[in-house]
Amino acid sequence: MKLSDFEYDLPKELIAQDPIMKRDESRLLVIDKKTGETTHKVFKDIIGFLNEGDTLVLNETKVIPARLIGNIVSPNCPGEFHEPLGRVCEVFLVKRISDKTWECLVRPGKKLKVGAKAIFGDGKLTCEIKDIVADGNRIVEFKYDGIFEEILDSLGEMPLPPYITHKLEDKNRYQTVYAKNEGSVAAQTAGLHFTKELLSDIEKKGVNIAYVTLHVSLGTFRPVHEENIEGHNMHYEEYHISKDVCDKVNAAKLNGKKVICVGTTSVRSIESAAYFDENEKKYLLKPSDGETNIFI
Repeated sequence: MKLSDFEYDLPKELIAQDPIMKRDESRLLVIDKKTGETTHKVFKDIIGFLNEGDTLVLNETKVIPARLIGNIVSPNCPGEFHEPLGRVCEVFLVKRISDKTWECLVRPGKKLKVGAKAIFGDGKLTCEIKDIVADGNRIVEFKYDGIFEEILDSLGEMPLPPYITHKLEDKNRYQTVYAKNEGSVAAQTAGLHFTKELLSDIEKKGVNIAYVTLHVSLGTFRPVHEENIEGHNMHYEEYHISKDVCDKVNAAKLNGKKVICVGTTSVRSIESAAYFDENEKKYLLKPSDGETNIFI
């Protein structure tokens, strides 16, 4: 299979740059699997396609404001973080290694080699490059007073996809209303259209809601360069599925009800925890923690 097989025309003017005022009034395209017929709805109409006993699977990962913009510090400052060179730099958090150490993507890479330092928010947060790893990523050690998450929330920017050019005025609009477990560098976008009221109405209808966690990594932004797509090295992401999730999904499967996964992250989490039960002759779930790649 070739990369060129997936080419299609997507006019830039048709890419939404700003979220609609009410999340659940976004457009909803419904496709009948049997006939191929399409129907145009609004998102809150989704409740009409869910029935009592069905299970809706949502990914409750939470996006961190992973993009830090600061200044490179003069290398002549022994142990101190002052006298910024004036050169702007970007440190993008990818994966937490320890309390104060992260694997990061940095720019400009030529200026941020081992030993280089950077300052953010007038010294509220500082960092030093400790090592260079695969793909040119850096191991970065941060220094600060207080709680890192609070500092990051005040200084960091949401890592919007490259095709979104408008400034995000409200950070919460790049989170689902059920986001809970911090760890993603990109939103679980399929779930952005749910409101708390809509989820409440869905539960009142007798639909079970199961929450998994899969943290979206930086790899989601990386393009495929291999013409033969089988040669593309897929990235892996951490996921967690609890016994409660398994019980809800398995009950739906055993009772002939639907299991609806919201977005590819939920699909991949469920697939990774599935096993074939010889007695029931069905695929069921078992509690699972681990890593899964982006192949569905």
